[in-house]
Amino acid sequence: MHGSGEKRLGNREGSKEHNPGTHAPRTHDRRARDTETRRHGAQDGSKNEGKPLRNIERAHGHGAQDTREQKPETGTTDRTETGPDMIEGRNPVLEALRSDRAINKIVVAKGDREGSIRQVMALARRKGIIVQEVDRTRLDSISATHAHQGVIAYASAKEYVGVDDILEAVRYSGELPFIIILDEITDTHNLGSILRTADAVGAHGVIIPKRRAAGLNSAVAKASAGAIEYVPVARVANIAQTIEYLKKQNIWVIGTDSTGEKPFYKADLKGPVALVVGSEGEGMGRLVRERCDFVVNIPMHGRISSLNAAVAAAIVMYEIAKQRGK
Repeated sequence: MHGSGEKRLGNREGSKEHNPGTHAPRTHDRRARDTETRRHGAQDGSKNEGKPLRNIERAHGHGAQDTREQKPETGTTDRTETGPDMIEGRNPVLEALRSDRAINKIVVAKGDREGSIRQVMALARRKGIIVQEVDRTRLDSISATHAHQGVIAYASAKEYVGVDDILEAVRYSGELPFIIILDEITDTHNLGSILRTADAVGAHGVIIPKRRAAGLNSAVAKASAGAIEYVPVARVANIAQTIEYLKKQNIWVIGTDSTGEKPFYKADLKGPVALVVGSEGEGMGRLVRERCDFVVNIPMHGRISSLNAAVAAAIVMYEIAKQRGK
């Protein structure tokens, strides 16, 4: 993390290679050299290829599903995830997987490994979809059909995209990158509200983690007031690694935390940025914070020490839009 000196968001080209969490200080000369580059965009040498955003999961790259073998997770399901997002029964879930439908996770009864359940789990692993094991009584309690046959899949309300798809859309727009990164936001209403604000300020996309975070379900769609249809969302296996990838694309990564080094409105937010918003209650994870270029705070003058994650995100997003003249 930087020291307390002022930071300006120029192009990263020419800066020294850095280790996670430690960055060489930006000198005044470098800021001057960066100013002209910043006017022309963050992707140095990139061309406008005129390609539209593709609403697909990449087979390769940072937007792709993680294909490493995963062991089923154990735990309880979230009761807010019941409803029209659920696909119940062995054959319906298996066919949804075969058709490449976007699925947030699959819940199976503990100890059930017979017949087509094994096919479901194997195919889900190959596609990098989270498989969670719970007691059968838990499946009984959340099932709408009462014929779940030991497996329920939670389908996404909208297709995810890859991180590279978001960057491609940025190049197509001719604008400086404006990306939102959410570090384990679990509340569906917060996620929906953030998508709504992201659309309002003209952000190019939102990045969320695959695990320990809300996915794109019907509750998120409702809370977003329709913005889910217009804001591309990428889901990645590792937020910290994705931050490093964005840095290599000349994008500055700005964290938000109550212990940030300066108020958000005193930071230079005009350049190519990715704004990181931490989880409700916990904030940003240690590794994620260490990989931010710098961290800003939102001054609190009352007796409450923090804001709702969606409110905090909206405040800083609008400051970015303001500094950009939107």
